[in-house]
Amino acid sequence: MAKQEPNNGTERRRILSIAGIVLVAVIVFSGWMRFRSTVVSVRAEKAIRQDIANVISTNGKIEPVRNFEAHAPAPATVRKVLATEGDHVKQGQLLLQLDDVDARAQAARALALLRAAEADLNAVNSGGTNEEVLTLRADLSKAQAERDEARRNQDAVQRLQQNGAASAAEVRSAQDRLKKAETDVQLLQSKISARYSSPEIAKVQANADQAKAAYAAAQELLQSSNIRAPFTGVVYQIPVKPGSYVNSGELLVQMANLEKVQVRAFVDEPEIGRLEKGQKVELRWDAVPGRIWQGTLTRVPTVVTMAGTRTVGEITCEIDNSDRKLLPNVNVNVNILTARHANTITVSRESVHDLDGKRYVYRIVDEKIQAQEIKTGISSLTRVEITQGLTEGAQISLGSTNSQPLRTGMEVRVVER
Repeated sequence: MAKQEPNNGTERRRILSIAGIVLVAVIVFSGWMRFRSTVVSVRAEKAIRQDIANVISTNGKIEPVRNFEAHAPAPATVRKVLATEGDHVKQGQLLLQLDDVDARAQAARALALLRAAEADLNAVNSGGTNEEVLTLRADLSKAQAERDEARRNQDAVQRLQQNGAASAAEVRSAQDRLKKAETDVQLLQSKISARYSSPEIAKVQANADQAKAAYAAAQELLQSSNIRAPFTGVVYQIPVKPGSYVNSGELLVQMANLEKVQVRAFVDEPEIGRLEKGQKVELRWDAVPGRIWQGTLTRVPTVVTMAGTRTVGEITCEIDNSDRKLLPNVNVNVNILTARHANTITVSRESVHDLDGKRYVYRIVDEKIQAQEIKTGISSLTRVEITQGLTEGAQISLGSTNSQPLRTGMEVRVVER
């Protein structure tokens, strides 16, 4: 049987037909892809009405507002410890005693020196010791009697000379006797009234002052050996034990009134201008999850300093701690409320764009982007207040899913809200 040859024309037409179909499919697919590529996938949200607060966040350390620390006044041995950490103590309560043998001996020596100095000062002010003063006064009485007698004798001799019964030599002798008697009286009077010179008085006074200061220091040392609570509060640190030896200046006990505490923190320089005394403060401590303490800002920075690579200012906040849960020296998170607006329109921070000194958001209207100029107010960590340019419920783009820049007129499809 003879083999049938293929029809070349028919085969060519079939191939051309298939090629045409493929070409049409490619054109249609390309057009569809081109149309699809013009629609950008975006994330979006709606402008909502809510309360918003502007907050400066930092961290700080708790300190007592009213604190007391006792340090060893001199090297000594701890004799008794009469309180434990956490004790609530009353004003005047004895907390700790040091061995005060040396302090008492020193106080006794200082008292003896003070009494001697006071006696010297009294002698200076009185013109001498009591015995010396009595002796001088007796001598003065004798000298005054001798002077009076010499004056009477001179008067008598002078009358005799007028009658020719006394010579000139006898008159001179009577005059010399009176002059000597008057000199003796003046000398004794000066000894009584001004026996000591100004430098001598100053020296005795200085010795008395020094002795008084030494005695006061000795008394303070003796009193410091018995540590008492200066006010009602809580003992939160006692680093020593009975029998331990402490050097001068070592910490013995710390106590405080913990019903009010303060937190010391640092704020970055760009945020300092928003701080004012009296602003509300919220405090959180990781050790007590969910608990918030309330307080107020009591001191704003008056100078900025470097803290590592940051330029910061120091602040303090007073916190109500009535239940005494906050402890000294713990680290806490601090939120300072600088402003709060209620029932205002807000959008996410990431939706707001700055261009040429103006602020914009990208609204989505009929599935197209429309740049909308806005005016903003305060902001929180995640939200921005819109004061002009948007109404509640307006749909706002947060950005494309492929990081493609948005522009007015761009067609978009919301894939995330």
